[in-house]
Amino acid sequence: MGRILLIGPFVISILYMNETPDSSWPRYCALIIFFIMALSDALDGWLARRNQTVTSLGKFLDPLADKLLITCACLLLATPATAVPHAILPKMVVVLILGKDLYTVLGFTIIYLVTSKIKIVPVFVGKITTALQLAMVLAILISPDAAPLWPDFLFFLRCLWWTTSAMAIFTMIVYTRNGTRYLNEFEQQQRQKLDASVISSD
Repeated sequence: MGRILLIGPFVISILYMNETPDSSWPRYCALIIFFIMALSDALDGWLARRNQTVTSLGKFLDPLADKLLITCACLLLATPATAVPHAILPKMVVVLILGKDLYTVLGFTIIYLVTSKIKIVPVFVGKITTALQLAMVLAILISPDAAPLWPDFLFFLRCLWWTTSAMAIFTMIVYTRNGTRYLNEFEQQQRQKLDASVISSD
């Protein structure tokens, strides 16, 4: 819940990034907030697993906070008025990243409508994709400071956001396979129950 509430200050910091004579302090504010959110993301998951306090609500809110943060960051960092100069996120990258999230939500909805069950099973490739997305946003925000120190940083940044896009596509493929497999297993279980009820009635 705290990470979701921090999205507001994060967005405000980015909105003011290009509206002040010195754009450094809003960007640094966004960096600090982003770092706190990323650190708390790793910390609360580790604590939940260590203390065996994993809950259904936590499984829902954790990816929700990540998706809201990434959605807001991608849209703002791809808009010239609010983007970091010389590191504007390509629109195709935004489409692929946000498309993956919309596709995931659509698949989740279909599974719920068919099975009447909430199925949230994180996969390793999805965690890697989320980590790459967070790293991409972080790299964009630090690019004005990193580029003068590392001449190839902008090339690295471009490689990072296209790698993130490729992982988003791969994640959609994995989710499609897992979702289809789960629906097939559910249908088989329903047929077995139906056959068992027919036999018992006979």
